[in-house]
Amino acid sequence: MIHLPLLPVLVPLLAAVLQLASHRAGIGMARAIGLAAVALTLLLAAALVWATRDGTVLAVALGDWPAPFGIPFAADGLAATMVAVTAAVALPALLAATDGTDRLGRHFHPFFQFQLAGLNGAFLTGDLFNLFVFFEVLLIASYALLAHGGGAARSRAGLHYVVLNLAGSLLFLVGLGLLYGTLGTLNIADLAERVAALPAEAVPPARAAFALLLAVFAFKAALLPLGFWLPHAYGAATAPVAALFAVLTKVGIYAILRLSTAVFPAADWAAGLLAPWLMPVALATIVAGTIGTLAARRLGVMAAHLLLLSTGMLAAAVAEGSPRMLAAMLYYLPHTTLVSAALFLLVGHIAGARGEATDRIVHAPRPAGWSAIGAAWLVLATAVTGLPPLSGFLGKVMLLSAAPATAMGAAMWVVLIFSGFAGALAMARAGSVIFWERPDLPPAAPALAPGAALALALGFVPLLVLGAAPLSAHAQAVAEQIRARQAYAAAALPVPQPTTRERRP
Repeated sequence: MIHLPLLPVLVPLLAAVLQLASHRAGIGMARAIGLAAVALTLLLAAALVWATRDGTVLAVALGDWPAPFGIPFAADGLAATMVAVTAAVALPALLAATDGTDRLGRHFHPFFQFQLAGLNGAFLTGDLFNLFVFFEVLLIASYALLAHGGGAARSRAGLHYVVLNLAGSLLFLVGLGLLYGTLGTLNIADLAERVAALPAEAVPPARAAFALLLAVFAFKAALLPLGFWLPHAYGAATAPVAALFAVLTKVGIYAILRLSTAVFPAADWAAGLLAPWLMPVALATIVAGTIGTLAARRLGVMAAHLLLLSTGMLAAAVAEGSPRMLAAMLYYLPHTTLVSAALFLLVGHIAGARGEATDRIVHAPRPAGWSAIGAAWLVLATAVTGLPPLSGFLGKVMLLSAAPATAMGAAMWVVLIFSGFAGALAMARAGSVIFWERPDLPPAAPALAPGAALALALGFVPLLVLGAAPLSAHAQAVAEQIRARQAYAAAALPVPQPTTRERRP
């Protein structure tokens, strides 16, 4: 059980190695290995959630080295939830790729597994340098997946994506160097102890280091003004890749949340690092995502702007930081990630069925069986925009009920209600254009794989509604755990045991 936090990282890595070693066996072998690995990762994620349900923190230090030299992995309720959400998104995304998307380029499946390893590693690591390493794994894999299939649009989006992310990685590395030079550690739990005892003359460089890290995390989360790259990058990607990318922005949100709860409360000077800017930036991101949703001319770009909008809502919850708000955020996070992934898969299904019109919001003849796709669009539109009675509505109610009775809380009410209304308007306009056109094309039966993947992804919507009570209770328990900090610090920062030697006479 103690090594359980390592397995969600090791399983995808092993699967990627096996896929590379067996590439001569054909695409069928790669698919079988990939689906088996993702299913096993999902089971491991469920085991992590179960093992941490009572506040337990599972931690392991590779080589048993103490901080700051060890390579710690720690799984608390927050990390376990993120790993579970990642695996839940990965399964339908990979299944959707078996419709032939994985044949559009080489080594799709190994890069998919490397992406999973990077995501799970980022959530489970207890050290900022290892977070940087997993960020780089994510960057390499995500660039390859984004460019998968070729084409001018994907190449251009991939180039912009990798250049901007390399700049972010450089800032990340500079921030880590400055932080290590000031505090002498990058272990998250150890940082909290050293920040509390930091002398006054060392405070300015430490603040500068944390500010650089927060800027990098804000970029990874696609918060304004650093998030303009996301809509066109995600809109250019293939549907399975865009579905998996729905998790990417959550890495930045997770990193900000982890620092803000595990490190910053330990010192007064660190506690105020987020307050002046995160809430205004989050609200601005929501507004920008809303405007982009209304202005989008393609379904893929619209889905990307809706994802950007929801990321701003998560950041606003982190900025407010109360236990009730964090609990609401931890319910809304799985909802928005799973629903956004399902929406990307649906958009890919629509684009494949409309021929030359693809996902453009224009009138085009409808193929046979369009009513079922239209029903799926209605369900996802209701969920993603927060209309009752689905999980998006429940999540927004939780967020708004936890908003403080301040001017910033009132701003949250206005922005969230405006974004929901505008999002519903945009989805209704797109749906009316695409699904209510009269002319029909000859019947074209969709492939089994994307249909099964879409059905699997849509299945999360009723589960989030029917399981709202236990999920919200779990979210509340996780919020209380990460606010307490003691359990995570005690597990992620073990006290080294003294070595005793036998005395000889």
